[in-house]
Amino acid sequence: MNIEEIKKLLPHRYPALLVDRVEEIELNKYIKAYKNITTNEPHFIGHFPDKEVFPGVLILEAMAQASGILGFATMNKTPEEGSIYYFVGADNLRFKRPVVPGDKLILESTKLSEKKGIWKFECKASVEGEFVCSAIILCADRPK
Repeated sequence: MNIEEIKKLLPHRYPALLVDRVEEIELNKYIKAYKNITTNEPHFIGHFPDKEVFPGVLILEAMAQASGILGFATMNKTPEEGSIYYFVGADNLRFKRPVVPGDKLILESTKLSEKKGIWKFECKASVEGEFVCSAIILCADRPK
């Protein structure tokens, strides 16, 4: 799935769109996507000026966005149709390694459950096979 297809499934745009491409998707089950980390991203101006580190909260957001793509694709609907997918929670969040410019951040999400529009995903992020982050993420499908 290329960036144009991703933009149909997510309402986010630069600088908030944090998924560059989807490599694998199995509807209702699993997604594997990535975000290329580049030095010209706006948050590096202040995080940190002398040692650029991609903010952990944005890694979490990128995992949530990949999960949102899986959810929207599974439901076969788009934000344009009046639906929005809110990030509503994260549990068991862990970080192991910093992410820096030049890294290709791999985002993986597996659907655990869905009840009354609340989706639960097991997510992980990695760089070159090294564990970066994991979390259980909750998203809610709601009308705009």
